[in-house]
Amino acid sequence: MQRALISEMPPGLRERYGEVRGLSEFLCAPLTAEDMVIQSMPDVSPPKWHLAHTTWFFETFILAPNVPGYRPFHPRYGYLFNSYYNQIGPFHARARRGLLARPTTDEVLAYRAHVDRHLTALLDTLDAAGWARLTPLLELGLNHEQQHQELLLMDVKHNFHANPLRPAYREDLRSAPGTAHPVDFLSCDGGMVEVGHDGPGFAFDNETPRHRVFLQPYRLADRLVTCGEYLDFITTGGYQTPELWLSDGWATVQARGWTAPLYWEQGDDGWQMFTLGGLRALDPATPVSHISFYEADAYARFAGRRLPTEFEWEAASAAADAYPADGNFLDQDRLEPQPAGAQSGFKQLRGDVWEWSASAYLPYPRYRPAAGAVGEYNGKFMSGQMVLRGGCCLTPAEHLRATYRNFFPPDARWACAGLRLADDL
Repeated sequence: MQRALISEMPPGLRERYGEVRGLSEFLCAPLTAEDMVIQSMPDVSPPKWHLAHTTWFFETFILAPNVPGYRPFHPRYGYLFNSYYNQIGPFHARARRGLLARPTTDEVLAYRAHVDRHLTALLDTLDAAGWARLTPLLELGLNHEQQHQELLLMDVKHNFHANPLRPAYREDLRSAPGTAHPVDFLSCDGGMVEVGHDGPGFAFDNETPRHRVFLQPYRLADRLVTCGEYLDFITTGGYQTPELWLSDGWATVQARGWTAPLYWEQGDDGWQMFTLGGLRALDPATPVSHISFYEADAYARFAGRRLPTEFEWEAASAAADAYPADGNFLDQDRLEPQPAGAQSGFKQLRGDVWEWSASAYLPYPRYRPAAGAVGEYNGKFMSGQMVLRGGCCLTPAEHLRATYRNFFPPDARWACAGLRLADDL
C-alpha cells in the first residue's frame, strides 16, 4: 500500500523538497551565530528569520490543516515568524526581527527538522486525491522558499556592508573576466501579444490570467547597462541634474544624499564595489546593480532612451527562448553579476540582475487573489511598487520563467537590480 501511495506523487517532488530545503541551510553555512541575527535596516531580515519563516509557511499552510492532532513545534513561533498574513493572526514587527536573539539558530534548525520530518511523513500517507489537493501548496511553499534564498543573500550583503570591517560572506567567490561589447538595439515588432501564465507548470497568482496587450513597435537593448556606462552618468553630474529625475526621485536623492549606486565606494585607487566576496575594484564590464527605479529611470533619460514596459520585456523574452540561456544564476555560485558574452541576440534576459521596468505593479485584467490567508501572498501589495523582470545572480535558475513578476518600491536599492534600455521604433 505504501508503494502505491507514493507512486501517486508528482515526479521528483519529494527530491525537490529536500533539495530546496537543504539549499537554504547550505547558504547559511558560512555565517557565524552572530551573523544569523543581524538586521541592518527594516527591509532586511536576519538569516535565522528566513530559515524559520519558510518553515512556518509549511507548518501553517500544510501541516496544521492536514495532519489530525498536529501540534506546532512551539506555541509562539506563529507570532514570531508570520511575516504579514493578517488572517493568520498578529505578528512580530518586521523592523524588530533583529532583536530575536532567541530562539537560537540551533533551535530554529530543530524547528526545520521537525517540520520536514512531519511533512515527509504526511506525503507518505497521501492518495491521488490528497496529492491533487496539496501539490499546489507544496509548489507554492517551495517557490516561496526560493524567493527567500535570494532575499537571504541580499540581506546578508547589506548586513555585512553595514560593518566597517567590510567582511566577506565567502572569500572563495570568483568573477568571470569579460569585456563590455558595444550595445545593440534589437527591433521588436509589437502588435497584439499574449502575456501572463497559462498552461502547465507553477506560476504565482500575480502572473495570471493570461491576456492580450497591444505593443507599439519598439527596440530593446541586447544587453544590460554596465558599471562603466553608469560611471559616465555619475562623472557627468547625473546625480546633480534635476531634469533627469522624476520629482519623487529627485527628492529622494536630495534627502538621502545618493551620489552612486549602493555598495560603490571611491577609494585612493578609484571606484570600488562591495560584494559578497568583500570589497573589490569596480569592473566596468559588469552590469550595474543595486540601483533604485528612480536611478534606472534617470539613467535611461541621460542615455536618451527609456525603460521597457514589463510587457515589452516579456514579449522579447518569450521570443528569445531560442537563444542560449547565458545568464548568471545562483546555480553558477558566483553570487555577483558577470559581464555579458559576445554572442548575437539578447543576452542576460534572465539572470545577473533584476531589470526595472516602467510598469507599476498592478493586477492583470480579471485577476482574483486566492481564497483564504494564502491569498495575501501577492495581491495586497499592488500599490506603490514597480515591476522587475528576469531574475538575478542570486536566483535559482529553475525559479524563473518569462512571465515571472517581481516587485519592489521605487526607492529600493538593496535588491540586486539594474536595467536594460528600450526605445521606440
